Amino acid sequence: MSARTINLTLKIWRQRQGEKKGAFETFEARGISTDSSFLEMLDVVNENLTLSGREPVAFDHDCREGICGMCGAVVNGRAHGPEAGTTLCQLHMRHFQDGDTIAIEPFRARAFKVIKDLAVDRGAFDSIIQAGGFISVNTGSSPEANSTPVPQENAEAAMDAAACIGCGACVASCPNASAMLFLSAKVSQMALLPQGRPEAAKRVLGMLRKMDALGFGNCTNERECEADCPKEISIAHIARMNREFLKASFFSKEK
Repeated sequence: MSARTINLTLKIWRQRQGEKKGAFETFEARGISTDSSFLEMLDVVNENLTLSGREPVAFDHDCREGICGMCGAVVNGRAHGPEAGTTLCQLHMRHFQDGDTIAIEPFRARAFKVIKDLAVDRGAFDSIIQAGGFISVNTGSSPEANSTPVPQENAEAAMDAAACIGCGACVASCPNASAMLFLSAKVSQMALLPQGRPEAAKRVLGMLRKMDALGFGNCTNERECEADCPKEISIAHIARMNREFLKASFFSKEK
């Protein structure tokens, strides 16, 4: 069966880097295939804008396979749009109806500065990772895979946490613009494995300090982060991170 086409009215946030204020502009998207993704729809809009001599809309994207974490925008009030467990590049236009009006705006947070239009600087996440989101290992040949036993339950939980792609939807969804879900996923994926234990205290203290310094808010258990996370990361990881932080605060020399 051939794909149907729909016509949409788009209200898209336009703002240049460094500008204190932006504004919504209205665009008409005509003849959009319901088989196309949301980003492909924006490609069509930008092609028409370019052909008419207008400046295209800037937005973040890269792999367009739901892996890289680059894409992201707030669609009708929801980070990555209305579909659960879906990145913006995987959101298809069949989830919208002919004649719909769609509001599209960037992820908003003090730590996510607007670069242009829908594109924001999420380099703050990189700074958090640099503060401790890694393990130190000796160079040389890799150890025997079975030399360090890992309980299956821990391995699966660590893999669930490692599914975080760092897109920033959790920050955009949180009323406090908290990065706790992102941070806790990065802490959990290593705290659950023996390779991450030697630096566990240093890691959680350093990453939390950096998160606070960058202007992210704190967690108040609103759970919007969990609801809008495209990889469905559980807030149970925040509880684990809090336990790691308490242990580190009491027993570590890293103050």
